[in-house]
Amino acid sequence: MTTGDPWDPVQYNRFADQREQPFVDLVGLLEPVERPAVVDLGCGDGRLTAGLHRRLGASGTLGVDRSASMIGAASAHATDTVAFELGDIGEFEAPGRYDVVVANASLQWVPDHPSVLARWARALRPGGQLAVQVPANADHPAHRLAAELAAEWLADPPGDPVAENVLAPEAYSVLLDQLGFDRQHVRLQVYLHHLASTADVVEWVKGTTLTRFTEPLGARWPAFVDHYRERLLGLLGDRSPYPYAFKRILWWARKP
Repeated sequence: MTTGDPWDPVQYNRFADQREQPFVDLVGLLEPVERPAVVDLGCGDGRLTAGLHRRLGASGTLGVDRSASMIGAASAHATDTVAFELGDIGEFEAPGRYDVVVANASLQWVPDHPSVLARWARALRPGGQLAVQVPANADHPAHRLAAELAAEWLADPPGDPVAENVLAPEAYSVLLDQLGFDRQHVRLQVYLHHLASTADVVEWVKGTTLTRFTEPLGARWPAFVDHYRERLLGLLGDRSPYPYAFKRILWWARKP
């Protein structure tokens, strides 16, 4: 993890198998295209991006992520036709350059989804496809407790991006229609992850939603995590195994 970069590829990939299923389901919504130009926005460590490139038989694939740590790890998957770059996916602009735009568990980190999706839609060629997946579990005790404790530990805690940025499924459906997509599929899906214990929920969110607290907490971060773990186990019970129900919104849309 680099200074000022809270993302840790090793921590994130502790639950790689469980995190990968929504991506597999999302990619399964794409329709075949001959040698498409592909961009993966929020590519993380690039492992899934490389697999996406192979599955789609892409002529070229670009992965974009704002985390230097993730892009550093992704460089191991770079080839002549797969490239990675550091960038803000919320400001991504590439008019008419791509046949497929994919964003898996990344859009929630940026605000103003109508404006962002309008830019992503402009990046598509005629007949281009957009496939996006975002978490929709801001009401889970793990998320609610994180926000509650952060308010106790920090004078100005960063908000929960899922709670603040993610829209309702029906809002995305209307938005896709307004952006000119003539075909779409939008769904809310629950993924039930069987974790070894309740404590593994803490390890899960340490790799995602809790990352927003590492910089403002500084040296107090380990103590915050210990406090969070104690409180969360008190809420959920110390169970083994633990069924972690995780809501996500998946959508696919195609331009005329």
